[in-house]
Amino acid sequence: MNELLGIGSRVRHTDFGEGVVINVSSATYLITFMKGGKKEISHNYSLEIIDAEDAADDLISLYDIERSLTRVLQKWGEIGEIVPLGQKWIGGKMVLQPASNDLKGKEIPIDIFFHKIVMIRDRMRTLEQRVNASALTDEEKVSIQQYITKCYGSLTSFNVLFKRPEDYFSGEGA
Repeated sequence: MNELLGIGSRVRHTDFGEGVVINVSSATYLITFMKGGKKEISHNYSLEIIDAEDAADDLISLYDIERSLTRVLQKWGEIGEIVPLGQKWIGGKMVLQPASNDLKGKEIPIDIFFHKIVMIRDRMRTLEQRVNASALTDEEKVSIQQYITKCYGSLTSFNVLFKRPEDYFSGEGA
């Protein structure tokens, strides 16, 4: 594709069907597809153009600035999102009891366990960002993204610990 599409352009993707460009960065389009939801697609990917809108001269958007700033803070500041533990778990403990009475059980404060779960979630999000920003082909990115989504699905059992539903893990059904 030689021409750069602008926000509002209607396109057709071979796998995701029809969609609308909702954001443009220097290397990718953020497109909302009727069937596939939001997807980031490389400018190099051959999309069928249904209705093109002119591209803006300035390709830096608020989305790009926010994403870049977030990456810098995560990479250099070790700043993670503050995710609250559900009220009923505060001060609680997790007890691991072996089947054999001859073995000693283990108690772990729930807030420490919860912190480790949140760290896994944050690292999975960073992994997603790095995959999407990598030089992998779109097919390779989709394949890895599907695997990451399945990992999120495996972690949904821990959603009971989160205070806010927007912090939950979600897998393929989401």
